[in-house]
Amino acid sequence: MRRACQFVLLGIVSLLGETGAHAQVSFYTAVDLALRNSTPVRINAADVQHAEAAVMQSIDAYKPSFSVGSSLGYSYGFPVGQPSIYSVAANSLAFSFSQPDYIRSARAALRAAQLQLKDTRQQVILDTALDYVQLVTVNQQMTALDQETSFVQRLVEIETERVGAGLDSKVELTQARLTGAQIALRRLHLVDQGDLVRLKLAHLTGLNPGDIVSEPQTIPAPPEAANSLEIDGNTGIQAAYASAKSKMYNAFGDDRQNNRPTFVFGLEYNRYAKFNNYNEYYLRFQHNNFNVGVQITLPLFDATRTAKAKGSSAEAAQASAQADQLRDQTGEQVLRLQKSIAELAAQEQVAELQNELSQDQLDAITTQIRLGSGNPGAAAPLPKDEQGARIRERNHFVDMLETRYQLTQARLSLLRAMGRIEDWAKSTSAARP
Repeated sequence: MRRACQFVLLGIVSLLGETGAHAQVSFYTAVDLALRNSTPVRINAADVQHAEAAVMQSIDAYKPSFSVGSSLGYSYGFPVGQPSIYSVAANSLAFSFSQPDYIRSARAALRAAQLQLKDTRQQVILDTALDYVQLVTVNQQMTALDQETSFVQRLVEIETERVGAGLDSKVELTQARLTGAQIALRRLHLVDQGDLVRLKLAHLTGLNPGDIVSEPQTIPAPPEAANSLEIDGNTGIQAAYASAKSKMYNAFGDDRQNNRPTFVFGLEYNRYAKFNNYNEYYLRFQHNNFNVGVQITLPLFDATRTAKAKGSSAEAAQASAQADQLRDQTGEQVLRLQKSIAELAAQEQVAELQNELSQDQLDAITTQIRLGSGNPGAAAPLPKDEQGARIRERNHFVDMLETRYQLTQARLSLLRAMGRIEDWAKSTSAARP
């Protein structure tokens, strides 16, 4: 009895362990984990930090930099250097016509990096949402195909018996077996598709592929298609224009480096050694030396700076044109998605009606088999007719799920193009059954 109890307890523990190995992940949890762990978000977050450092670097050019050093050594003959015990120096930019433009350029680049991070977050939300919805769809389709497989197996058994009894030709049996092979092939494709989707979700969320179990009821309701072509909320376009603005300011700064003075503040103190022979060659030599002042530099001709200014101006023009191109392409994408949504909505309605019709036909056949046809002159449906109706109903159901996923994919892509995908992902609306 004690050993039996031990076996029971061991079985319960192992069962609990297997249950805990596959944690259910809600839609919101998957999106939140993706925003925290996805590599694109981390890459763009590092770009934002780099841009912040660039802004500080451009501003800190006006702040003095202090340094302490020593060049202590022995000299013989005429001194050729300044061997000092220690020296203290400070330098900073006092005034430059170009530096304010460089600061504006750095700030615009920071704004572009922040917008690009936000745009990347929206793309991660879209990828996670589509993968999650696709995983739910694949699981539902596989369940339907498993049911369809059982109906096909029953149909093969019926046809085998009827062929053996001489009631049907072998063609009917071969057709039933072909249907079963087609279903198996389709299910194999769904298995591969589901494994790939789980792996993509695992890369986005940081979870193990085998631990991801979806919760269909947590998916927000599919959004309704927008009729406007407004793309002002697209952060990718905003980031492109901010980047173009940054390059424009950088071009202004490079151009103003020519024929304009630069003022640099400097301060230096040196303590020279007493055991060197400076006093033999310099009149009134002293060990403490200090100087402070402003260095003014006026570039009269510098071909390198002129060429750099031309290159910066070309980069700014290119960035502006690329931003306009992205704006136009996004507008075309929005219009194309709106048109495809209308077509997919019509296809979804057709698929739903086909599934409803096949369900009605199945109900009619099962009723006739159970109660009779009600018409003495009409032939009663056979069991193989019932299995065929069940197969068609499941097949239409799988097609309806695929069409519904394609419609959801188009709607979410439209929200992504308009910059509204994050608002939908955070909504708490119940999913459509």
